[in-house]
Amino acid sequence: MPHEATGPLLASNAERSDYAGSASCQRCHEAIHAAWSASPMHQMTREMGARIRAPFGEEPFRFGDALVSAERHGERHYLRVRRPGEERLWRLTRVIGGRYREDYAGVIAGGTEPGAREGTTEVILPLSWVFDPGEWRYKGYSVMVRERPPHALTTARAKWTETCSFCHNTVPLLSTLYDELSTARIAYQGSTPSNLLPAARQQRFGVPDDRALARAVGAELAFLGARPPPAGDLDAVLAHAARETRRRFDAGHLVELGIGCEACHHGSRAHVDDPRILPSYDVVSPFVETRPVPGQREVGHVEAQNRTCARCHSVLFSRYRPTWEGGDRRGEAGGSHVNSGEARDFLLGGCALSMSCTTCHDPHGVDDPARLAAFATPAANGTCTSCHEAYASPEGLRAHAHHDPEGEAGSCVACHMPRKNLGLGYGLTRYHRIGSPTDAERVENDRPLECALCHADRSVATLVDDMERLWGKRYDRARLAALYGARAARTPRAGAELPLDLDAAALTLTRGQPHEQATAMALLGERGDERAVPLLVDQLDHPYPLLRYVAREALTTILGERPPIDLSQPGDAAEQQARAWLLTR
Repeated sequence: MPHEATGPLLASNAERSDYAGSASCQRCHEAIHAAWSASPMHQMTREMGARIRAPFGEEPFRFGDALVSAERHGERHYLRVRRPGEERLWRLTRVIGGRYREDYAGVIAGGTEPGAREGTTEVILPLSWVFDPGEWRYKGYSVMVRERPPHALTTARAKWTETCSFCHNTVPLLSTLYDELSTARIAYQGSTPSNLLPAARQQRFGVPDDRALARAVGAELAFLGARPPPAGDLDAVLAHAARETRRRFDAGHLVELGIGCEACHHGSRAHVDDPRILPSYDVVSPFVETRPVPGQREVGHVEAQNRTCARCHSVLFSRYRPTWEGGDRRGEAGGSHVNSGEARDFLLGGCALSMSCTTCHDPHGVDDPARLAAFATPAANGTCTSCHEAYASPEGLRAHAHHDPEGEAGSCVACHMPRKNLGLGYGLTRYHRIGSPTDAERVENDRPLECALCHADRSVATLVDDMERLWGKRYDRARLAALYGARAARTPRAGAELPLDLDAAALTLTRGQPHEQATAMALLGERGDERAVPLLVDQLDHPYPLLRYVAREALTTILGERPPIDLSQPGDAAEQQARAWLLTR
């Protein structure tokens, strides 16, 4: 059932014919439309004529034995990659992103002169421009991948329309549901995040009319210029639709470039024709319906809104397997540890049934940094105590938190949404799986302890003693000893000694999994303790290059200047360069 508080229901919002385009919303929602038009959401994908922040025409970027030139010839932008005996030239067609970095899509170019022969397949190009600190970076190093060889720059082949376009643009809702509606396993870029949630939190879809669904799929495939779906078996119809969508969907098939109004509100042509008919965050269709998970109550309006955000903000797609809470992305995955998984993480917590993403975030414009910062102060606790009334008074909050209700730790967000996830700018962002830092699954499976995120001067043993005493908890000390004392996958250099009084962050840096180490690096940087410098320098040859950038930024914070090291070279060279530089300071 659709989830709206009042008003008649849409007849349909899933098919291409149900979409009207964002321009049709302006006449009634002028202020919202104006804010949205300038928002990062709307400008998530742009034609190359849009503003570009990367410095085309300046110094080339070196990656191993490859030299990359970002060139501009007239109004066109190019990336040229030269390696011994090899050269590749791409013309840029699109810019993707714009808050923290720019990524690009482009086609193979035969030259920069007018009329040069070009390819027709848009691929994701291998370089990103990162705004802060202002540098080129191999695009793959934005996620947890291991070091890549230089020839990776010349083998870009991931099609833009198969990898990025469905989340960064507006497409018919039906196109994203093929995997959800099939009883067989289908994987393609339109896949929704439901299979990344525990079974009890998944959203289930049903097909009340097989023939109507097959007709709708056939109409969409005809628009793509594909063969009609096979008659009969519905799974075969959906598998065929996924294959043909993967093969044929291109920019001309988008409902709208960028994230439009209907990317979230779904097809709203009926609302445009009659404003009394309200849009829905849920699918409304004669051939698709949402069904409650067995044993769970029906999804309400607020949760439906959150699941709309989670259709894209559910990043767990890199091949790196560990998650928070000791989970594994191929099994019972826990929370994500990087930026862009926030909505899925929120659905894992207990507040997603009563509070929406838009409680804190502006979906139509740009979040006010001061407003977001205020949510992490006691003054904003009313957002939480509107439901958790027992903690509304200073006395109730003090008894619950065992911290000064007027102090920094008197904020509900400080403990229940801790800063432990890695953001796109190499710093820490808040973990959106709302829970308690004293939960056993976090204490016994994650490093560092969440209490150590603020109490950086305390040892693991002291913090656990306090949690047991203050909150009446009991933790598996043998498990904790193994977590913080077992042999590390990455240990300090031979001959180095680990002080016995290392705190949780330092222990995590030397003994943790890579995503835990990223948190520890950023924490050590924020603390500004120069004793952490040798430990951070050790990480400049980390097998996951993303963490080398995090280590460098932590060193920059501690030392007050950015180490002049080239992280696009092999890791051991970057580490040696840093050590040589430190000797000259």
